[in-house]
Amino acid sequence: MPHAVRDDEPDNARIVLGLLQSVERDGAQSQRKLASDLGIALGLVNAYLKRCVKKGLLKIGQAPARRYAYYLTPHGFAEKSRLTVEYLSSSFSFFRRAREDCAAVLKAAHARGLNRIALCGVSDLAEVATLCALEQGIAIVAVIDAKAQSERFVGAQVVATLDAVSGGCDAVVVTDLQASPASVAALVEKLGADRVFVPALLGIRLTGPKESEIKQSEIRQSETKQSATGEDAR
Repeated sequence: MPHAVRDDEPDNARIVLGLLQSVERDGAQSQRKLASDLGIALGLVNAYLKRCVKKGLLKIGQAPARRYAYYLTPHGFAEKSRLTVEYLSSSFSFFRRAREDCAAVLKAAHARGLNRIALCGVSDLAEVATLCALEQGIAIVAVIDAKAQSERFVGAQVVATLDAVSGGCDAVVVTDLQASPASVAALVEKLGADRVFVPALLGIRLTGPKESEIKQSEIRQSETKQSATGEDAR
């Protein structure tokens, strides 16, 4: 089944930019090599190449061994430059926001006397948090990430679970860009709401145990009322 390329895909611009950069370096490389470099499926590379040709960003030429070579058109060069500027602008915006948010949560932790911090999630956000921690004299004792391939990240030990943090930690700062409310709630249940910090840019509202109990109580009361209303209607 052919892979469809949609304009509303979040990674669309990143893939197009990576494709144009790769073609500029070596337009005769195989689609399999492109797929490996970009980290996407082979069929998706083919779909993106066809789309770029259709939009006039690339042109096709003959290459040895019955293969095709792709070349950037003047329009393709212009689009690559535009996407590069857009990407850098987005990256700088992320860095500024991440720096502000990480500095804020680390300052809050330090104010409570929590200075041995574990980061939860290997990511760009974790890297920014590490830099902010150095500026504030806070120790990053470990980075928790069960899926990480390396044993260290920006000088800190990488461990699979919270229990594996050597010497324990005072608090955890969530730095997983894919973190879910459920994963944060699990940390809160284990450590307590006062020892879990979530940068605002992740968009996850920290819910303490008491608030959680109140919400559960409200849900039960609502279900009871609905049940009673249903019985009265009969």
